Amino acid sequence: MAKAGYHHGNLRQALVTASLDLIEKNGPQGFTLSEAAKAAGVTPAAVYRHFQGREDLLAEVARQGFEIFGDLMEHAWNGGAPSVLAGFEATGRAYLAFARRFPAHYMAMFESGLSLSAWPDLSQTARRAQTPLLQAAEALAAAIPEHRRPPPAMFAAHIQALSHGIVELHTRNPANPRSPFAAEDLLESGIGIYLRGLGVIAPDA
Repeated sequence: MAKAGYHHGNLRQALVTASLDLIEKNGPQGFTLSEAAKAAGVTPAAVYRHFQGREDLLAEVARQGFEIFGDLMEHAWNGGAPSVLAGFEATGRAYLAFARRFPAHYMAMFESGLSLSAWPDLSQTARRAQTPLLQAAEALAAAIPEHRRPPPAMFAAHIQALSHGIVELHTRNPANPRSPFAAEDLLESGIGIYLRGLGVIAPDA
């Protein structure tokens, strides 16, 4: 990859691509700016034309991840079609699919310790990625009597926490004994229990 990104005038993206490879191998904290530069085929000094430092580069990796994640979640929600419940369940499956398909982006987004507020573009993209799940939660919560209705943001946070926990324990943790249940089955049953508890779906549904 000798200076491919540099010669093609896209050094910034070449560094992101190199970082993704390093993150997937070593984790979001397991590489240096010099290693990213070497993998992209340029000198470390060239990196500073585009990034202020290692965390700035990592933030761009995370931002691009949230863009992909947001697109997947929006496609899964599909405006609540064919039904609000189906769209809601699809967002959970999209979460699992993203973690499997884009592990390096996932690590940069959720395991790097970045403060989203430090990068306005990253923060804005992350908020946009949460919109489909919030819309789904709001639509489902509308069926709950107002005095028992959780705030949509809390509703969405519960499902995100469930999805994230399944990813971390059963998809991304090699030390964890393999579950006899597929991650999708765990998520579907967990969401079902949660929605039955809120009265969104009937106990025998």
